[in-house]
Amino acid sequence: MHDLNAEAPEGALVLLQEGQQRLAVGDRAGASVALVRARAHAATRLAAHNLIEQHSLEGSFAAMFGLDCRIAPGDDIFHFFAGHPTSNNPLRDYLADGWRTLSELMLLLESVEQPLLGTASVLEFASGHGRFTRHLVKAVGADRVTVSDVVADAVDFSRGTFGVQGFVSRAVPELLVWPRRHELVFVLSLFSHLPRGSWGRWLSVLWDAVAPGGLLVFSTHGIEAARRAGVNLDGEGYFFAASSESNAIDAQEYGTTFTSPAFVQARVAKLPDAPAVSRFAPQWFWNHQDAWVLKRAAP
Repeated sequence: MHDLNAEAPEGALVLLQEGQQRLAVGDRAGASVALVRARAHAATRLAAHNLIEQHSLEGSFAAMFGLDCRIAPGDDIFHFFAGHPTSNNPLRDYLADGWRTLSELMLLLESVEQPLLGTASVLEFASGHGRFTRHLVKAVGADRVTVSDVVADAVDFSRGTFGVQGFVSRAVPELLVWPRRHELVFVLSLFSHLPRGSWGRWLSVLWDAVAPGGLLVFSTHGIEAARRAGVNLDGEGYFFAASSESNAIDAQEYGTTFTSPAFVQARVAKLPDAPAVSRFAPQWFWNHQDAWVLKRAAP
């Protein structure tokens, strides 16, 4: 029996080219066989995957998830999975992780009695290339979703692939003008990367994007995450390292941040019409990042 793992990278490229050639002549079955084999190799994994998904071939993940499973070549989060030593199937792990995030968000919103499925408009901020967006669209529909990210390619990919509205963010928080306000502003794993100088500024600007009666949901690396990472918070409850999984953003502006609940609460207290924290859930997302839910007063 032929051992695929013994094939040289050149063999993987041959399989990819064979799949493309078979697609060109309408041989979908043959293309599927070649591309599934090419998908097993790191060098051709993503290109083969996207061809399988684009053409709805046998072996597609879309058949499992029921949504568009194409992945952008520039997706840093996918490449993080692909390079992680615990990930035996980075395509599956990446797609399943977005589904897991959706389930965690839905349970969180149920706990504060504002279900996701009843939410008229959602802004996913720092949305990346759609790891979570694709699942959010399946749940509520593209017409209710707006994405924003400082990486223009990420916004373009989500708009073109998932049919959502989207706009490019700004590096300076105060330069960002919101086109509208939203019932839910969801900010996953941004505040776990911000330097001290912009942390509170981004919280204030994102709070402005929340409609009356709406929610701001965000995540942080908290006390338990700091303990696991072996870092010590300073007297204010803060730690920052200029390193992250992103290759698209300056590490001094997007590193790895840990914050205590007291640090977060102090900045929440400075917001206009300072909200009470509707829910604080330690290690809620991925059993790692803390979840915070702030509710804006209804008119």
